[in-house]
Amino acid sequence: MAREAVSLFALGVWFNETSAMIAENPAHRPMPFKRRWRALTRKLRELGSIAWALADTGHPYMAHIIPMRRCNLSCTYCNEFDDVSDPVPIAEMERRIDELGRMGTSVITISGGEPLLHPELDRVIARIRRTGAIAGMITNGYLLMPDRIERLNRAGLDHMQISIDNVNPDAVSKKSLKVLDAKLKMLAEHADFHVNINSVVGGGIANPTDALRVSERALALGFSSTIGIIHDGSGQLKPLGDAERAVWDKVRRLTRRSYSRFNHFQEAIANGQPNHWRCRAGARYLYICEFGLVHYCSQQRGYPGIPIAQYGRADVQREFLTEKGCAPNCTISCVHQVSYIDHWRAPQTSQVTPGGAHGAGAGADAGLVQLR
Repeated sequence: MAREAVSLFALGVWFNETSAMIAENPAHRPMPFKRRWRALTRKLRELGSIAWALADTGHPYMAHIIPMRRCNLSCTYCNEFDDVSDPVPIAEMERRIDELGRMGTSVITISGGEPLLHPELDRVIARIRRTGAIAGMITNGYLLMPDRIERLNRAGLDHMQISIDNVNPDAVSKKSLKVLDAKLKMLAEHADFHVNINSVVGGGIANPTDALRVSERALALGFSSTIGIIHDGSGQLKPLGDAERAVWDKVRRLTRRSYSRFNHFQEAIANGQPNHWRCRAGARYLYICEFGLVHYCSQQRGYPGIPIAQYGRADVQREFLTEKGCAPNCTISCVHQVSYIDHWRAPQTSQVTPGGAHGAGAGADAGLVQLR
């Protein structure tokens, strides 16, 4: 089983990076040397981080950190934003990132809200890279311009993900291909970092076939492409209907070279079936809210709720061995991917059910938009 875990996870990263390098030149035009070099060094750093994760279970592999809860959009399915919050002060962000570095975190991803609203985002990214971590960002892409992309290059961003929900904006989501296509062209021309475009099917998306058009456009521009299933307000399973499932299958075949092909858990989700897995949230995966507290994930805010400055190896080891009651119907892709590193070892010997007696759970931060 250990050999299986190593091969599948390492191959996943290899396919993700190699396919991105191929896709960047659909016509086999020579890539700029700087872009080729960045892709190669990024791949080597990622493979090194996986090797360390396999050797030592006492450190987080990935952390999501929130520099900005406010968002410039208001997608109705999202419970991760407000329209009033101030940015986390840069000195505090740097302290939190340094704490993640102290813990040996391999990948630190910025999300929100909308992180591009933070006035000192370049310094946030540079601080992540200073710890030795891989720097990622999840954004809606609205605020991207050529000069902003060049600043992200200089800051050292490694990965960017943009979720595009539909072809034309509607009442559910303004993250549409029609609005964002010009931004995608800018990224194709200027970005030295890896770009992934994520399309979605599931709750509230009016036209499932839009996901296929989004993926086709992403691949044509030289990006990698993935597809996700929209979860409910607590990150739990919402099985796909027949039309959604047909589109999901087509996009998966179209993007089978990407890391998403290794996400076997999504097959069960699409079929409305639970997954049996060992969630390592709170250990291998951390979610750091705008108040600097550690949570299991974006959908289970409230537990353990410990300040990152106080979080240590004993907390990581405890949560590594703690079974989460929300795991069987979870759809949070990043937690599944990170937990897969250790799916073959250390059976979990204690249990907690987020949202129950042990924690506030599901969007515990007051005032956030909730899906009903």
